[in-house]
Amino acid sequence: MTTDKAKKTALLLIEYQNDFANPNGVFYEAVKPVMDASGMLENTQDLVAKARALGVHILFCPITFSADYHEMNPQTHGILKAILEKQAFQQGSWGAEIIEQLPVKETDIVIEGKRGLSGFYSTNLDFILRQLKIETLAVAGFLTNCCVEATLRTGYEKGFDTVALTDCTAATSAEEQQFSVTKNFPMFSRPLPYQDFLTELTSGNRTDTSGGGYAG
Repeated sequence: MTTDKAKKTALLLIEYQNDFANPNGVFYEAVKPVMDASGMLENTQDLVAKARALGVHILFCPITFSADYHEMNPQTHGILKAILEKQAFQQGSWGAEIIEQLPVKETDIVIEGKRGLSGFYSTNLDFILRQLKIETLAVAGFLTNCCVEATLRTGYEKGFDTVALTDCTAATSAEEQQFSVTKNFPMFSRPLPYQDFLTELTSGNRTDTSGGGYAG
């Protein structure tokens, strides 16, 4: 059953790729503890199935690089440096493929060209959201305190009602996960467990999570 709220909502799935979410992936062991603690992958599977059934637009946002990584500054740091060093997410490689637990349907959209942190930069994400007349942008994926956070920040400043799906994200430590969810996310999004997000879609009532993340 499609709802009016759902038709104006996009679910953005960031980097649900083998190098993160498959046991044989390059970064899997780094994110596994947080994934296991919340049931992140199972939550996302349930979320996608139910959101799709409601008429939410499902968007995948993978990150990929050429074999020689010429799109990347060789002096980069952080997660991008780790990707370069470990030769991860190469275009056409198994590691860059979207995980089999979340098959892309014909009605879904795959955002192309992500090379950095925010899903908006170097991609046509903003154009697609505007074309679809999206008002609410819900974000899930990897890494909580990096690409998820950067995308939410940008989406918020572009005027979208941004929702951080707290139990459908994963970082490389529980400390980083907790800090993003409790301190950073409330500054530029509405942090919600995915079940609350689904309830909001069906009820049409907006959940107010304002007031968090600022110590004065």
